[in-house]
Amino acid sequence: MEYNDTRTTKIDFQGFKRIGSYLKPYGAAIGKILAMLLFSNFAMILGPFLISYVIDTVIPNQDTNAIIWITVFYTTVSVLNAGAIKYRIYHITKLGQDVLRDIRSDLFNHMQKLGFRFFDSRPHGKILTRVVNYINALSNILSSGLITVISDILSIVVTLAIMLSIDVVLTLYSFILLPVLFAVTMIIKNKQRLAYEELSAKQSNLNAYIHESIEGIKTTQSYTREGMNFDIFADVSNQQSVAWMKAVRAQFILGPIVQVISVVTISFIYFAGVRGLGVDVSTGVLIAFVAYVTNFWNPIINLGNFYNSLVSGTVYLERVFEMMDLEPMIKDAPDAFDMPPVRGEVLFENVTFGYKEGQNIFEGLSFKVNPGETIALVGPTGAGKSTITNLIPRFYDVQEGKVMVDGIDVRDVTLSSLRTEVGVMLQDTFIFSGTIMDNIRYGKLDATEEEIIEAAKVVRAHDFIKDLKGGYQTYVQERGSTLSAGQRQLISFARTLLSDPKVLILDEATSSIDTQTEVLLQEGLDRLLEGRTAFVVAHRLSTIRNSDRIFFIGDRKILESGSHQELLKQRGRYYHLYKTQSELLKKM
Repeated sequence: MEYNDTRTTKIDFQGFKRIGSYLKPYGAAIGKILAMLLFSNFAMILGPFLISYVIDTVIPNQDTNAIIWITVFYTTVSVLNAGAIKYRIYHITKLGQDVLRDIRSDLFNHMQKLGFRFFDSRPHGKILTRVVNYINALSNILSSGLITVISDILSIVVTLAIMLSIDVVLTLYSFILLPVLFAVTMIIKNKQRLAYEELSAKQSNLNAYIHESIEGIKTTQSYTREGMNFDIFADVSNQQSVAWMKAVRAQFILGPIVQVISVVTISFIYFAGVRGLGVDVSTGVLIAFVAYVTNFWNPIINLGNFYNSLVSGTVYLERVFEMMDLEPMIKDAPDAFDMPPVRGEVLFENVTFGYKEGQNIFEGLSFKVNPGETIALVGPTGAGKSTITNLIPRFYDVQEGKVMVDGIDVRDVTLSSLRTEVGVMLQDTFIFSGTIMDNIRYGKLDATEEEIIEAAKVVRAHDFIKDLKGGYQTYVQERGSTLSAGQRQLISFARTLLSDPKVLILDEATSSIDTQTEVLLQEGLDRLLEGRTAFVVAHRLSTIRNSDRIFFIGDRKILESGSHQELLKQRGRYYHLYKTQSELLKKM
């Protein structure tokens, strides 16, 4: 399933409805914030009322005591309101960040459940954009927008009630330009929506290209493509900048229009109050009414700005929840059960599989592997050797047939229990940022230091680790860039051994280990394979001669099967492949 990049002018508020479920756990905090908002609204309403009372009553009566008491009272309310505003701003910000953290956590957790097909078909930079950039872009909305908009709506309602109680005709004059505002909003909303969708796409493209360029920096420098890559980057970056400015222009259209309408309305109110026009109010009431009109329009201006954020936020929310709504293609069946202790029998029964529809890698593939057997998989590139190993731990599901472990269909058990029993070591060994000990412990999180060191000794990783400056506490960067390819694979061997799987998959696991290290590692490999069912994918045939059986894969099936000696006697495809490799080694 691909992301839906179709642009539309329709604003879908379903994403914001879903945010409501994230706000529920914070009901008490929201209640306190709303209480502060109510107090602030009270302080806002009180000001114009007191001004009107002072102008129309206190000053004409020259009541000095009243002025003093009103001043003290309103000063106290203003100080308390300042504290309420400070409380509100801090806790609204905290609430927004807590909600963003929860959304980000759910998205990351869901992302880890998505199958290999999801990551195979999408640039990792675009995935990163959704997890980080789009959620961060929602910060303003969630940190202040959603709660503040409640305050603004409440302010509008209360102010409107007071204005109507003062003078109905004057209030109606205040709304004379509201239809204009509504019409303008309807006209520009589509433009804003399209602008932010385009910006979303361009930001995603830019992040994807930057991520790809970082990953491929060695290749870039090897082929001196820096200049060409910069030209591509400049073009992608320029497209993002153009889209950004287009979105900014669309965003700030509404604010100035609302302000102009507000000023024109207030001017008209002054004119109506002075000239009559069906209005008869005192000077103090007129001044208070103008203040209330200002209080009426300021929230509308804020709502207009919030609407701008809402347009962009809707686009980002759709992208975030779109990813969160993707159903994992590989998931537990409703009645899945935990895999019981595994002996190691593996059975492929009439398996048909292809990564793309109509392009099958296997058709009707069947074979049985007994517990404790070591099976080597050889054949030309693209024949499906790694595919066989990917189907056992259910990294992909077969289209037809069954993959069974100890007579149990792998689709009938939980993924976690299955993959606990199946250890996988890939050619592209991944080392995480952290210490070497932490990387080995990844195979068994509750392992002791003694168990980790013992696993490293078995696979001959201990010698080079203890010679490092920090030993097992040596900190390595992402992907283990400070280690050699062989050292990374030895660490991966130790990690796999520590997990103690009953079915072991080694996919080109010794490809980066030099011949001398390979000899030292062979004893460790024998220990690693002892008592386990193993599938070994290898191009160097010298590493798999002692396998119990060798499968030569090709033409969507197993073309040859047997031990090393048996296949040599057949003088078939394996014989010719082995002979070719041997001759090449002699010439080296």
